Amino acid sequence: MTRILIVEDHALVREAMAQTLARLEDGVECVEAKGSEEALKKLEESADWDLAVIDLMLPDLNGFSLLAVLARRFPDVPAIVVSALDDSATIRRAMKGGASGFVSKSSSGEVLRSAVRCVLDGGIYAPDMEPESAAKRSGAPVSERFGLTAGQTRVMELLAQGKTNREIADLLGLSEGTVKVHMSAIFRALNVTSRAQALIVIARHGPRL
Repeated sequence: MTRILIVEDHALVREAMAQTLARLEDGVECVEAKGSEEALKKLEESADWDLAVIDLMLPDLNGFSLLAVLARRFPDVPAIVVSALDDSATIRRAMKGGASGFVSKSSSGEVLRSAVRCVLDGGIYAPDMEPESAAKRSGAPVSERFGLTAGQTRVMELLAQGKTNREIADLLGLSEGTVKVHMSAIFRALNVTSRAQALIVIARHGPRL
């Protein structure tokens, strides 16, 4: 079962996205929220979420602020922004704010499904780019180059300091199981299989995480 939370204040758009994503694969459950407050309540009610799809223009807390809250309170839930505001500055701000993907509302349903597949597989997705290529720009921080979420980046920073999973969990207020999930995602993104290999990749790409 794949559970996707759709946060969009326009009912017709919200329902259309739910119908589009329901065709992604068998076992997809789309839960709808018309604003940030309702979305956060649903996230708190259950820990079993795979993805959040967020509009930027919400009636209460805007999408950028919601991304920040997700990164802090629900770091295991990746987010894709779907917005009519699709200029490069908005896209960069959303990705820098913790989004794992960005899809313009002018895009087709297949583009949305492709973005969701990419992010569910641990990658990032941005307009006019191959999956993950946005994260690998020369000179970008390691976290951006490899498409890590804000939560994964915090874990990687402590990994680079030589902290153990238990120490990272205590410092970030997470369970050790959650830290292990982040570690697995970091290893996949860096294409490594151990902490030692991860540290080598981090060192090779410079001090900027």
